[in-house]
Amino acid sequence: MSIPEPRGWNTWDVRFHTGWSHLPGGLRLRFALRDTGGTLFDGFTWRHGLVRLGHHTVEGAYAEVEVTAFDTRLRLEASGGTDELAVRATATGAAAAVLLIDEATGFGGEPVAVSPDGVVTHGAERWVLECSPAPVARDGSALVLAPDTLVSLRPAAAAAYDVAARIADAAAAAPRIHTAGWLGDSADAMTRALTWNTVYAPDLGRVLTPTSRDFVCQQREGFYGSWALHTWDTFFTGLVAAWVDPAYAEGIFAQILDQADPSGMLPNRVSDDKGRTDDRSQPPVGAYTVLKAYLGSGLSPRTRRTALLRGAYPALRDWHSWWLASRVGPHHLLAWGSDPVPGDTESATVDRARRESGLDDSPMYDDVALDPATHTMNLADVGLNALHVADAEALATIAAELGHEAAARAYAAHAASAAARIDALLWDPAGGRYRNRWADGAFSEHSSPTLLYPLLAGVPSPRRAQAVADALLASDALGGDPPLPSTARDDPGFSTRYWRGRVWAPMAFLAVEGIRRYGLDAHSRPIVDALLRLFLGEWTAHSHVRENYPVVPGEDVRPLAARSDGLMGWGGLLGYLAIQELADPRPDGWRFAHPGRDASVEGLALAEGRLSVRAGERLVVALDGRPLLDVPPGTVVTGYERDASGVRLRVSGEGGGIAVAVPDGRRDVTVRVGERTAAYPVGPDGLVRIAAHDVALEIR
Repeated sequence: MSIPEPRGWNTWDVRFHTGWSHLPGGLRLRFALRDTGGTLFDGFTWRHGLVRLGHHTVEGAYAEVEVTAFDTRLRLEASGGTDELAVRATATGAAAAVLLIDEATGFGGEPVAVSPDGVVTHGAERWVLECSPAPVARDGSALVLAPDTLVSLRPAAAAAYDVAARIADAAAAAPRIHTAGWLGDSADAMTRALTWNTVYAPDLGRVLTPTSRDFVCQQREGFYGSWALHTWDTFFTGLVAAWVDPAYAEGIFAQILDQADPSGMLPNRVSDDKGRTDDRSQPPVGAYTVLKAYLGSGLSPRTRRTALLRGAYPALRDWHSWWLASRVGPHHLLAWGSDPVPGDTESATVDRARRESGLDDSPMYDDVALDPATHTMNLADVGLNALHVADAEALATIAAELGHEAAARAYAAHAASAAARIDALLWDPAGGRYRNRWADGAFSEHSSPTLLYPLLAGVPSPRRAQAVADALLASDALGGDPPLPSTARDDPGFSTRYWRGRVWAPMAFLAVEGIRRYGLDAHSRPIVDALLRLFLGEWTAHSHVRENYPVVPGEDVRPLAARSDGLMGWGGLLGYLAIQELADPRPDGWRFAHPGRDASVEGLALAEGRLSVRAGERLVVALDGRPLLDVPPGTVVTGYERDASGVRLRVSGEGGGIAVAVPDGRRDVTVRVGERTAAYPVGPDGLVRIAAHDVALEIR
């Protein structure tokens, strides 16, 4: 599955943020800046002149970008996505904007010719190029543009169009999530870190969304030729994309699920020039993220994107089984590993096993060895075992949704037994927390947010979960500001570098999801608030959605040596966490709540329409502008589901007068409040008003 489809004009050439390519043919044009001495520059990256990425729709109908070089700023605003391209190029400064049409195009390999009258010939294709005003100068196929130029490129048989109007219309019509108030413009940051990282893979003939185009492109100081996919990166990217466009998210999930080998293993990485990592996988977060995206795709099981589950389930099922077949280590628990691969001298090594964890240089794995019999670390890992339990729980729900009842029961039983083993074997009574355990039975002294993952898996009792959170989230451990460093501050291996201390959005997401599962709001709310400040701070100052975030004030993580990419899709999880404070899809239904500060999120893409939640004097949930819920700010709504037959929800907190939208056309409804049933009138606005507090409601 390739979503979006590889067609029309778009920004999908991984090398250029200021270039547009036409697919499937491959004609490419790009914009550069030229100084007064004639030097051209178009290698804009976050470390070299990329200033701001504006909104970019999934299919490329609208895109905006600003770059700088030679003390000149260039702003490009474009309408694409079809066979007609319209661009406004505005240069402010002494340098000039230059339009380059490649004479040997990249994707198709066919030569390009540009005639003096603006006819572009590319193989059998003929295009008409127009600039208004006319170019200041021409050097072969390079056109030196006036400071504010409108550019159009259309098939020769197509009629001319109003370029400025085309761009304005595309900007006005571009669908988007919008956030405000406490959430700031976090939705813009989340969206742009996805859509601007969507690229075309010529060797595959499909569109991909890697976590970052800078990271995967060697020409942009990255580590691969032109594309690479990493397993847990892609699952988190798909989750963030789910509210932007559910079909887009489904395509992102599919691009990694397609990479399973015959044993069911999803590789750590697959790329164009370095191939597959057949010796190792990455953390098992697939079923959890796919289920979360599914739950967020609609307001009830009758409306959600069941196709997402049907498409993902076989690969997720086989991957879950692979872990049990290939990664059983000390104490018959799971451990990270690396299998021997003929011809790969670095396989079956400690370094490769560390990379399977996704936490490449974490102090937790400083002293590990690899068991030559099992090819696993001599360390039973809390995080891995808890994630595998959460994976089993998610698979149980997915299987039940698809009607596989026997499989659902088997996954639920496995999750329960594996959780009990974690509780028995990885609980350190002396330390009062879960710990990684060496093969000789000793507990590891290292500490990271992975020790909170048992909460994600529902392992501890509520009392034990509270004690774990209290201990680990102390200010000298995993608390403080910013919270959830990748290594605890009191760990001897803590530093400001990479997985030894930086704040990482995926790790924070998994930890907070666990804390929320136990309703430990006193811990989760300040953590989410602090992480949102960190997220918005980098976005406001630098337009960055980071690979990882600084753990100490004032650290500049922008240089290449700092190893923190400037625009990485999974960084958007910090914004996703904050949006969840208002709207969170859960297995038992949606949770809606007021975060205690004015905030709003609008335009979440659901099957039924665009969902909005506004938190002000009251909490109002609306679908395509029509209110679904109107409740006091102290009320928490959980278990919310709505379809054509009715609405169910639970009200807790302050309660009081609430208003709930009923299915269309009803003049009166039957409301079950706890154990009591009564008839209620429906107002002219389609809402039924109920005085309710700490009670379950069912409206039919």
